[in-house]
Amino acid sequence: MKKQRIALEGIGLQLGYSQEGVRKPLLEDLNFQLVAGELICLLGPNGVGKSTLIKAILGEITPWEGQLLLEQKPLSSYSIQDRAKHIAVVLTDPIYPGNLTVGQLIALGRTPHTNWLGHLGEEDRAIVEKALADTHIGYLRDARLGELSDGQRQKAMIARALAQDGAVIVLDEPTAHLDLVNRLEIMSLLREISGSQGKAILVVTHDLDIALETADRFWILNCGCPLLAGNPEDLVLSGQIQALFPSDRYRFNVARGRVEWSQEGPDFQIEGPAEQAYWVKKALVKAGITFLDQTLVITEPFGLRLGEKTFGTLEELIGEFKQG
Repeated sequence: MKKQRIALEGIGLQLGYSQEGVRKPLLEDLNFQLVAGELICLLGPNGVGKSTLIKAILGEITPWEGQLLLEQKPLSSYSIQDRAKHIAVVLTDPIYPGNLTVGQLIALGRTPHTNWLGHLGEEDRAIVEKALADTHIGYLRDARLGELSDGQRQKAMIARALAQDGAVIVLDEPTAHLDLVNRLEIMSLLREISGSQGKAILVVTHDLDIALETADRFWILNCGCPLLAGNPEDLVLSGQIQALFPSDRYRFNVARGRVEWSQEGPDFQIEGPAEQAYWVKKALVKAGITFLDQTLVITEPFGLRLGEKTFGTLEELIGEFKQG
């Protein structure tokens, strides 16, 4: 097996904030490894310390205890400029002038590598061109940021991060304002980049469904618990994914790969294909129907029969109960 290259490592970290001179720890005895070539998704409820961890990784705050190692050297030993050569960040709501072009934005990613005049050399321009190609937005080179869709703008931000040419890319909820198709496209792009370019990519997200489809590894944070890290499928099969839902009101449905409300099972029988029965049961329970005194039969083509009555749609069946 090929040896993994650790781009960033946290060892025994204690992180938190100070209030009137008193330390308020948020994360303690924190250990992790960001591995080159992996897409890691950081998940957890609001207020658990995800932002604090990201600030530490970016060098914005110093751990009270423990060590952060970037490329096997203490993060604190890097200057701000050198740190920017190794770690790129894409924030949720970056602020850039709307009249800046995509090409100009991506070129800003070369700032840590250029002289104080910001002059781009031949190598810099080649890296900018590659970032445009790798994110499939070459056609947007001369478009202004104010003219782009949210999805296009996010790709441009990722291209700027690629132009920094560091080992680590950190993204804070990059799919927060996007529709389903764009969320899938952005996360698939990040997975492609991590694998093909050997980048260690850390994504903070609440988008569990898409994270399950794309991530190589999950980091799960929860109040009072150590960081839980592992292959997403391992966490699902072992039941550890439930750490994301400490309340008994919610549970992760392993068969469906999604979060559901925990509730008492409905008292009825449905006869028919399992996939169709699942959606029929879901609609009935959502409508407040939890008891049927007869077996509900799914007919072909799709229809429903309950005793002597037949229904062409679920809406008709639910309407019958509401009338009753």
